[in-house]
Amino acid sequence: MTLLDERLRTLQHTAREWAEQLRPLALALEEDPDRVRDHLDLPLFSYLSRTPVPRAYQPDPITVDGQAYYGTGGLERVVFCEEIAAVDAGMLLAAPGPSLSGVLVSLLGDEEQQSWFYGRLMERTSWTFLALTEPERGSDAASLTTSLTSREKDGPLLLNGAKRFIGNAARSDVGVVFARTRPGPLGVVAALVETGGPGFEAVPFETVGLRGNQICEVRLTDVEVPAERVLGRHLSPTRRGLMGAVQGFNRLRPGVAALALGIARGAYEYVVAHRRTLRADEAAGLERMALRIEGVRRLVYRAGAAVDRDDPGLGALASAAKARAAQLAEEVTLEALEYFGPGARLEHPLLDKFARDARGVEFMEGTRNIQRLNVFQGLSQGKIDRG
Repeated sequence: MTLLDERLRTLQHTAREWAEQLRPLALALEEDPDRVRDHLDLPLFSYLSRTPVPRAYQPDPITVDGQAYYGTGGLERVVFCEEIAAVDAGMLLAAPGPSLSGVLVSLLGDEEQQSWFYGRLMERTSWTFLALTEPERGSDAASLTTSLTSREKDGPLLLNGAKRFIGNAARSDVGVVFARTRPGPLGVVAALVETGGPGFEAVPFETVGLRGNQICEVRLTDVEVPAERVLGRHLSPTRRGLMGAVQGFNRLRPGVAALALGIARGAYEYVVAHRRTLRADEAAGLERMALRIEGVRRLVYRAGAAVDRDDPGLGALASAAKARAAQLAEEVTLEALEYFGPGARLEHPLLDKFARDARGVEFMEGTRNIQRLNVFQGLSQGKIDRG
């Protein structure tokens, strides 16, 4: 079992206090996600706007009780995400900062690229995005068709194509876009793209859950990308592009699992707080719910710790945690609604929000079927055991 040291327990306690500041704002922020801009002075958003940033590019880290936090650790990330999602997962995703792009830049960027990316985020509060999924092809990076090519020898690289289900793209200044420079698996690259130039368009979707994330469709028409913004130029073709996407998602999925875990815990705690008198069968059901949450928490912590150890079984563990936590969130939030009768969704809007947000997590960083295939691959290759 993975145990938290004093440093992580301090972060857990602090994040729980920060999250409580969101509770009275949750429904208003869901109605209009751009209201997040009115609350950027909250310590939660200050932390998220400056993490994950490697120590070398973070001159002024968030410090609590003498401990510095950079947000780059896997276990640190899952502990933090669970606490915030137990109150409002949508606002966790609405926050400015390096977020998903930061993980890819730390994996694939050379020193100059990392300095440029993290430096501009330290200069001013900015949102970022990560664009892989495409219409008709989903998250299958090997089949993507967005192109990054030059029409003339020594001419500028031009980005053309479309991306779908991209969080925060409409409010971002910069992001990471996966594209293809030539046919074949080695032709896939990731590039840093600024949104302020001509040819970049992001249009938000209407969604019923995780509205704070402002999911978008992105259209790219001759968007110029300087050659020095193509990530992984210091790496061999086999270590960037597709491999970078796989490694990036392996590191991101424990955080998504923690998001789902937090949603499940939030729904459970809502029942505990609002149903003081329970029948015997209801009390037993609530007890089983608590045990299931604790069981999944142990798996999510194990996946987070695997990120920190660079464990060879990380991919399978991260997928197992994401699949199990997403399923738990859906099941627990729906069960929680049953404790309040047929009018629960109308009479308990915060609990209804937990249920809608839970469904949204299923589609983040790959659906359950993709995660199960990754787990099977990990088992068949002996990267994880069955215990």
